[in-house]
Amino acid sequence: MICGGKPAIIADVIPEKSLLFPEYFRRQRSVEERYDPATIEPKWQQYWEERNLFRTDDDNACKKFYCLEMFPYPSGKIHMGHVRNYAIGDVIARYKRMQGYNVLHPMGWDSFGMPAENAAIKHNVHPSQWTYENISYMKGQLKKLGLSYDWDREVATCSPEYYRWNQWFFIKMLEKGLAYRKSSYVNWCHSCATVLANEQVIDTKCWRCDSVVVQKKLEQWFLRITSYAEELLSGCDTLSGWPEKVVLMQKNWIGKSQGAEVDFRVEAIDQNIRIFTTRPDTLFGATFLCLSPGHPLAEKLVADKDELEKVREHYGKVDEKVGLFTGAYCINPMTNENIPVYIANFVLMEYGTGAIMSVPAHDQRDFEFAAKYGLPVRQVISREQGAESKALKEAYEDEGILVHSGQFSGLHSADAKQKIADYLESKGFGRKVINYKLRDWGISRQRYWGTPIPVIYCNVCGILPVSEKDLPVILPEDVKFTGTGGSPLQESDAFLHTACPKCGGKARRETDTMDTFVDSSWYFIAYCLKQGTWDWGFGIGEKNSILANPQSQTANPLHYWMPVDQYVGGVEHAVLHLLYSRFFTRVIRDLGIIDVDEPFINLLTQGMVIKDGAKMSKSKGNVVDPDYLISRYGSDTSRLFSLFAAPPEKDLDWSDKGVDGAYRFLNRVWSVVQKYRDALKESSPAAAGADELSVGAKAILRKTHQTIRKVTADIEKDYHFNTAIAAMMELVNEMVSFEPGNRKEIQVYAFAAENLLLLLSPFTPHIADELWAQLDHKKNASEMPWPVWDEEIAKDEEFELVIQINGKLRGKLLISAGLTDDVVKERALKDSKVAELIGGQNIKKIIVIKGRLVNIVLGG
Repeated sequence: MICGGKPAIIADVIPEKSLLFPEYFRRQRSVEERYDPATIEPKWQQYWEERNLFRTDDDNACKKFYCLEMFPYPSGKIHMGHVRNYAIGDVIARYKRMQGYNVLHPMGWDSFGMPAENAAIKHNVHPSQWTYENISYMKGQLKKLGLSYDWDREVATCSPEYYRWNQWFFIKMLEKGLAYRKSSYVNWCHSCATVLANEQVIDTKCWRCDSVVVQKKLEQWFLRITSYAEELLSGCDTLSGWPEKVVLMQKNWIGKSQGAEVDFRVEAIDQNIRIFTTRPDTLFGATFLCLSPGHPLAEKLVADKDELEKVREHYGKVDEKVGLFTGAYCINPMTNENIPVYIANFVLMEYGTGAIMSVPAHDQRDFEFAAKYGLPVRQVISREQGAESKALKEAYEDEGILVHSGQFSGLHSADAKQKIADYLESKGFGRKVINYKLRDWGISRQRYWGTPIPVIYCNVCGILPVSEKDLPVILPEDVKFTGTGGSPLQESDAFLHTACPKCGGKARRETDTMDTFVDSSWYFIAYCLKQGTWDWGFGIGEKNSILANPQSQTANPLHYWMPVDQYVGGVEHAVLHLLYSRFFTRVIRDLGIIDVDEPFINLLTQGMVIKDGAKMSKSKGNVVDPDYLISRYGSDTSRLFSLFAAPPEKDLDWSDKGVDGAYRFLNRVWSVVQKYRDALKESSPAAAGADELSVGAKAILRKTHQTIRKVTADIEKDYHFNTAIAAMMELVNEMVSFEPGNRKEIQVYAFAAENLLLLLSPFTPHIADELWAQLDHKKNASEMPWPVWDEEIAKDEEFELVIQINGKLRGKLLISAGLTDDVVKERALKDSKVAELIGGQNIKKIIVIKGRLVNIVLGG
């Protein structure tokens, strides 16, 4: 680990070496050694592992950098999306180490979830065995990529050591009222007699038996994320290091809206139905009211329960409008009209009050429902005064001028919203409120392979949390996986039956397990703790645990490492995973364990890997096996291609030619070092000073400093690895064409070669360390400081450009020698004297003689 020191110019850290004979520099070395990644890469991976090169210590005296990629599900094999994701993170981690940071770069496994349970059903193997075998294989694959992980901090979320703390957090949230139980609708398959996750419902049918999936009301556990809705929303404004689109997705999911709650009186039952609306300006156009099938009044108002059940079967399916007239009417408080009350499948209990006023003229969903059931449509908003349509063909959903709205007619929507809300409050019909689209997080899953919810049910004492001293509640091994009949935990007598922690009487355990998003909502905090600091002694208590007693630690590593400085992962996790992580971070903060609000300072969402026009996937048959790629080309080539083919945030189009090109480039790097290897071993690199150098040597020296500057700038600015690699390719091209002829020139060549290897080190660490070692350095390239450039040397040489018009001298400019012809033409045309002479005349052509002159030819 490099810590505290400033980056050094190579000559500062490499001792002077002796040379044998001047003619030695002119003698090219025959390239006998072949670039063989199959030999090189295992050698260096073993070297790094034996020396614990990437193990991280909690050193409060050193500036830290926490680099993290989203951890994988152990599905059995890594794919090219993994390779790209982890290569991006590894470049950042290695670069920051070379800059002198104390870098935390961990890896683990998001190892609970449905696929393991499905595998148990299909292959008759326990989920634990299936999962840990996959972890072992995938870990080996990641090591083959040469990723600089601190494996001492590895976690697997399916281990009791980890999920114990899921249960502990749940109990703490239960104590604070942030965890609670209520009835909620779930996807239910009658044939399998089990609850299905959303991803198990395909075209409204069960993925396993093809039966129609219905909505069933069950008791579920929820986490009260809505208590943090406003803080999560306002916190979005602090996420300056996140992509704007991701921040916007977070804001939209939270969905803050200002509006009004309005009471519609149902006189038949002497009760109000309260609705929430963001458009009180449309109240005069409400011609019916819709309740969610789960609304408490649905059962009371509908006599035919079979018909109600039919609507519930379509609950939440917004593409199909299904309704049922209750037979009841309510009073629109603004028009004093009786309007019918319907049950509608598209009204969700999870938003607002579970009831909506329906304004078909100004809401397309209501418009389609009204058309289907023959309900009236009344336009009360017009684009402009007098422009309302007699017969709308679709809903007009924009704001405008109020019409047919009593004393509020003629007002614009913006004014009418406020005035109507004030009127409602003054009459006692309603009130102004702020609402959120965000709903509380339902974490109950009726499956086995997940964290057991630590709750006990006693007929005498009620619902009780498991005592902390009894954590973790361990998943039992004696379960059968049939795919039917609900949670397998219900069939385990040893698990199900227990004693009440309060009265000691007979009780039963909760058989639901937690949503696996719980596992991934705080794993980045777990990485900050070395194994052994968690107090894994079950039943011993929490006295030594940092999580349970953060203030008891003199140097709490959570305060040192958190928040994550750079997070890397797919944009598919831009909403729920990130939102839940932000929620959990605040809950853990309020427990006094950490002192940060946001978990991730910077976020990079890498693009997908595309082949044959589609995302790589087994179902499309377009997968490229990383193992094959590594065995044929080596992991450095695999890394280099994934980093060079596209900027990190863009999709990467797979190209076999691109992989070959990356491999050829590494062979060229190998050759430019091997060509003068013996001379380089005996030569001290010239870091500065160009006295008595040839034009070619000066150009190489300048290009090297420019490359250091370019690569550094590209990494620092949005991680433009592709352009950084392109700059290194340019340097290699110039080195190939340069032949040093004396001592100073070989020193310049050595300077270029050694800086090239250091710049390549984060990208292709195996070849960089191998060639660096072949130059007889005591430390390897991975342990060296990041190189710096000399701005004076990096500047392009300048020359005096002669500007001619029709062959006659008209001006002179001092410009850089490295400019392209197009830039030279542009500079010449912008010269004030030349521009004046040209005036409005037609330019036939512009002739550039590089390094000398520009001739602007005018003519008709």
